Amino acid sequence: MPVQLNVLYEDENLLAVDKPPGVNSDNLKGRIHRLDQDTSGVLLIAKNKKALDFFQKQFKERRVKKKYLALIIGTPKLEKGEIKGLIGRSPNDRRKQKVFSPLEPGAEGKREAITKYRVVKKFKKYTLVEAEPKTGRKHQIRAHFAYLGHPLAGDKLYGFKNQPKPKDLKRHFLHASQIKIKLPSGKEKEIVSPLPEDLKKVLKNI
Repeated sequence: MPVQLNVLYEDENLLAVDKPPGVNSDNLKGRIHRLDQDTSGVLLIAKNKKALDFFQKQFKERRVKKKYLALIIGTPKLEKGEIKGLIGRSPNDRRKQKVFSPLEPGAEGKREAITKYRVVKKFKKYTLVEAEPKTGRKHQIRAHFAYLGHPLAGDKLYGFKNQPKPKDLKRHFLHASQIKIKLPSGKEKEIVSPLPEDLKKVLKNI
């Protein structure tokens, strides 16, 4: 049975839906970008081939502004910062992406990845951050915060052994909260997705 997706915005070229966790975005026809299966939030779908090419070009040229909310383990040293490195498939685990330093063996041919972040709220064992990926690599935010020593709460793939996990968190805490993109008309459109109930509940209880 097809999943009913909440529509955040729609016009003749673009459909923006609020993707729930558990939905594989790769299965959605006309998707312009992707979200990991357990990541919720704004997902853009093109309604025709011309629109798909138009929007994907903006992603490729890094002209789309994306913001995510993430709950990370511990507290980063800086209130705001930039995580930068080369990202590629991990040689030790094919399911994961790894951040390489430029001179590290295996770094050749890996692609640059940049994530800016700022602290939104600090808790005893966790920190809520707003992350703004400037590039669109696979698992970028998850790999970057693990590299920083602060993996996402609930992340089974990138989390450290015996790391704390908030009560009732059944997935990694990552939500695509905002996208700003240019429409074919020339106007900029900002689409916002509120934090879903399961993640609101987690924040309330920590």
